[in-house]
Amino acid sequence: MPVKYGVPSDPDYNERLAEFEARIKRGEKIEPGDWMPEEYRRQLIRMISQHAHSEVVGMLPEGAWITRAPTLKRKMILVAKVQDEAGHGQYLYHAAETLGVSREAMLEALLAGKAKYSSIFNYPTLTWADIGTIGWLVDGAAIKNQTMLAACSYGPYSRAMVRICAEETFHHKQGKEMVLLYAKGTPKQRQMAQDAINRWWWPALMMMGPHDQDSPNTEVLVRWGIKTKTNDQVRQEFINEHAPEILEAGLTLPDPDLRYDEKTGNWLHGPINWDEFWQVVNGNGPMNKERLEARRRAHAEGAWVREALEAYAAKRQRSAVAV
Repeated sequence: MPVKYGVPSDPDYNERLAEFEARIKRGEKIEPGDWMPEEYRRQLIRMISQHAHSEVVGMLPEGAWITRAPTLKRKMILVAKVQDEAGHGQYLYHAAETLGVSREAMLEALLAGKAKYSSIFNYPTLTWADIGTIGWLVDGAAIKNQTMLAACSYGPYSRAMVRICAEETFHHKQGKEMVLLYAKGTPKQRQMAQDAINRWWWPALMMMGPHDQDSPNTEVLVRWGIKTKTNDQVRQEFINEHAPEILEAGLTLPDPDLRYDEKTGNWLHGPINWDEFWQVVNGNGPMNKERLEARRRAHAEGAWVREALEAYAAKRQRSAVAV
């Protein structure tokens, strides 16, 4: 029997909603097949598919540097990291599939330019130091979000995030190690690291999304335990951790208003350029077109692999029936 998702017009909606919310308050996980509001399902599909697309598209800016890594060690680390991101995309597409949406539909939306992914992957990687900075800042910002999501109310998403967080932690550490090394290196290396920090700092802050008062989804996401912290709370945690570490390394941050507030214990930042954020989200960023074209090309070139896998699966099924 197909799973029924609740809508407010259902006669027993309020009663089922009360029990659903009581389960979340008790810390229980909502599993595939459990009753859930249609809006809960819709929000999860939106978030998980965006997250999956971000992992897959996120391979592109770093993958472009695999052939240009300065040493074999750095090349091996980068290959492993890009491979990890591909795996994260697979976990997340599978988690979304448990909600009744097909992988084909999600990929079709991405390739048609209808699906969103993290805006930060529409910025270019201009130097090798960008690879380290992505690890330190971009993966650092992602971990803040993902650690929160590991405790989310939907079981398959929560469990996928546990493994992803473990791998992202290594990505974060290798990026930090790389930037700190260049910060102590030659004047040219130091300048390269500083330029990368200058270019990625603000996009990293934007990764957590609009301020809470401008985020239409935050209230319901927090209410249903999909998110356990708001955008601004996660952003503040990121700044409090990374700002002092970057300054301690002798690097600077491109924010003249950044200061430590002894009263709250927080690092306070200047205004974020949300016009830039929305330009990138709406397809007008520096690399939006290139990223989408690269994904379309990869999908087309991989058609023979999908066809071969389907043929192999069909052959195995026929053999099993024959036995």
